[in-house]
Amino acid sequence: MDMTADTLPADLRPTLDRLRSAWQANKPSYAQRRSDLQRLRDVLKRRLDEMARTIAADFDHRSLDESRIADGMATLNEIDHLIKHLRRWMKPRNVGVGWRFMPGRAQIRPVPLGVVGIIAPWNYPVNLALIPLATAIAAGNHVYLKPSEHTPRTSVFLRDLLAEVFPTNRVAVATGGPEVGAAFSALPFDHLIFTGSTAVGRKVMAAAAPNLTPVTLELGGKSPVLICDDYPVEKAAARIATGKWFNCGQTCIAPDYVLVPASKRDAFIEALRSEVHARYGNDFSNLDDYTRVVNQGQFDRLQSYLDDAQQRGLQVVTLAGSTNAQQRLLPPTVVLEPGDDAKIMQDEIFGPLLPVKSYQSLDEAIAYINSHDRPLALYPFSYHSATIEKILHETIAGGVSVNDTLFHNAINNLPFGGVGASGMGAYHSQIGFDTLSKLLPVFWQAKRTGGDFLKPPYSKAKWLLDIIIR
Repeated sequence: MDMTADTLPADLRPTLDRLRSAWQANKPSYAQRRSDLQRLRDVLKRRLDEMARTIAADFDHRSLDESRIADGMATLNEIDHLIKHLRRWMKPRNVGVGWRFMPGRAQIRPVPLGVVGIIAPWNYPVNLALIPLATAIAAGNHVYLKPSEHTPRTSVFLRDLLAEVFPTNRVAVATGGPEVGAAFSALPFDHLIFTGSTAVGRKVMAAAAPNLTPVTLELGGKSPVLICDDYPVEKAAARIATGKWFNCGQTCIAPDYVLVPASKRDAFIEALRSEVHARYGNDFSNLDDYTRVVNQGQFDRLQSYLDDAQQRGLQVVTLAGSTNAQQRLLPPTVVLEPGDDAKIMQDEIFGPLLPVKSYQSLDEAIAYINSHDRPLALYPFSYHSATIEKILHETIAGGVSVNDTLFHNAINNLPFGGVGASGMGAYHSQIGFDTLSKLLPVFWQAKRTGGDFLKPPYSKAKWLLDIIIR
């Protein structure tokens, strides 16, 4: 694939101006939006295998099937949902005016914003670029996309794919590193969506602030698993293993640490070991399905967590295989009972390492979760509805899957977004459509209305004031 030159920062504003002028001249109709979405779906479907190979090349090795599921299926599913519901979402929504303002009438009209900027991350480089892009197109906007510099081949793939679907005055792609990203964040978009780390999210929000650009920040954090005493650890281990080691843990809503009853901790570790062996072979030979760490910087960061844990005397358990630094192969690894001073507990892990902490009481576990930043995801495991309701009542998270991991993010009708340090705003489905629209309030006054009498001298309208002020 031809790796052409990156975008020059000086070219960003002229491209934005071109997109906005074209949007102003011809705001997309329902027919155009639907056609755009259908063409995007058709082209992506046709190029799915190429997409999977391209992502794998950026990672040096990534499971082709995981790419087809997470970047292919998930994106196609969301586009299908947008197409299915688009006409209904675009319709004006009648609302009541209350008896004081009758016989007037009111509506909320979803209208496009203009040009939406999207900064996509590297971990699911197609999904997290095209789902917000498709949502912005559905809402009638033009789009300027900045993919991650850490997956450069996929960035070129996205640029070529989108050029096949859209004219350049409807969708544009900027490629490049941090300098381009910083300048992109400072453009006066009508809305800006960023997916990435909390640290970079703060910089993006600061860059957007001078323009008062509305932002949706999809960040991360340490998403906890809470296994309750009644739930079988074997089943919990199976579902946690899927969420943790899919994409080698490089998922913003991957389980970040596990809280487990002290009496069940060792059994849980053995259940995790059995799951890893069943998935990747007793000798860790099934490496086709095990994704590598994306680059050397991320590998070194993850290795530093293990080095720090070992220096602190913590028990580090490799569940299968061994590390191969040259291939950036980091096997599934558990760190037992780390304190909050351990590096692995201070930042989002974003890799195949899993801290496991034991607890004595449910209240203790809930208090531990609440003593930290609000997570992007929370995963409680219990068959007792009262226990789940207690956890949901006493904690706050961006989203929750009960008795499983990850899947709340795959449900079309559930919004995806964080809270506090894990994010701001949400998208997916109609929530995303509304986020990337202006929900315009419109009031129609009637030919005859009592409001015509509400003017000085108010003494002449005392009868009307006595009626409405009560």
